[in-house]
Amino acid sequence: MPKTVEFFFDYGSPYSYIADTQIESIKEQTGAPIEYRPFLLGGAFKATENQSPAFETCQPKAAYGGIVMQRWVAKHGIKFQPNPFFPINTLPLMRAATAAKMDGIFEAFHAAVFPAFWAEGKNMGEPDVIAEVLTKAGIDAAKLMARTQDQEVKDALIAATEEAVKRGAFGAPTFFVGDEMFFGQDHIPFLVDYLNS
Repeated sequence: MPKTVEFFFDYGSPYSYIADTQIESIKEQTGAPIEYRPFLLGGAFKATENQSPAFETCQPKAAYGGIVMQRWVAKHGIKFQPNPFFPINTLPLMRAATAAKMDGIFEAFHAAVFPAFWAEGKNMGEPDVIAEVLTKAGIDAAKLMARTQDQEVKDALIAATEEAVKRGAFGAPTFFVGDEMFFGQDHIPFLVDYLNS
């Protein structure tokens, strides 16, 4: 049986969104099951003394980063628009994702949140906007967002973030196959090759 791929992601990461659009392709090419692992990218940045590309101080590099992003979007033929509210605090969203996994509604949650953030440009840091997106997806938004205050949910997200960092993650998306790590959606071809080797 193929080894499981652990997909550590944060909804505030545009490259996590691009990677997410390639999950079905990974499964088709390798037969490997994918385990979605929400973690807090801001927490990983703090623990590793890394920072978001949004805060890049070299202006030519920042400008080129935008060009590279558009090239990947075009290559994969996906719907994407830069989010005008980026960067936002994704802590509520990542806790909600954690709770959604615990409560068996992650698939619907996940399918709604990434496109809202990176295809529709919604302000996913605003509780009212989050509630609107989740309600449209058939999720009891009030119930799920209340769960984000439960200690078990908070602890689970902290644990996932600490685990990712301990295993070598410093950003998102990060894929693990056992101890083998693949950082960035541009390394998906290497991930596929590894799984098929």
